[in-house]
Amino acid sequence: MTASARALELAQAAAAAAADKLATELQIIDVSEQLVITDCFVLAAAANDRQVRAVVDAIEERMRDLGAKPVRREGEREGRWVLLDYVDIVVHVQHAEERDYYALERLWKDCPTLPLPEAALAPRRDAS
Repeated sequence: MTASARALELAQAAAAAAADKLATELQIIDVSEQLVITDCFVLAAAANDRQVRAVVDAIEERMRDLGAKPVRREGEREGRWVLLDYVDIVVHVQHAEERDYYALERLWKDCPTLPLPEAALAPRRDAS
């Protein structure tokens, strides 16, 4: 079994929203073969607590536009690792230090990664 079309749509939208807020280390992992509770993990890193919150806000807004609401949200108060559970996907937005330390992609290395949307791959223009 592979990730559903809806899960892929949500995961790519979440990754694009994270990229819009300059999140780094973006990755989509298809965990549908290993877990029955979700199809995909979306991983993102942010440089500081403030950026973590900005990335989370952008993802939530994009998900609302697609008619998805999180069934669970954890870690917002601390702003170091925020988890957003949309059932089809689970989004992990981590402070860069946590992203490096926990390296979730290493824990799920047997699962395939999915392509990032074009918006998450586009080169960024210099803000100067």
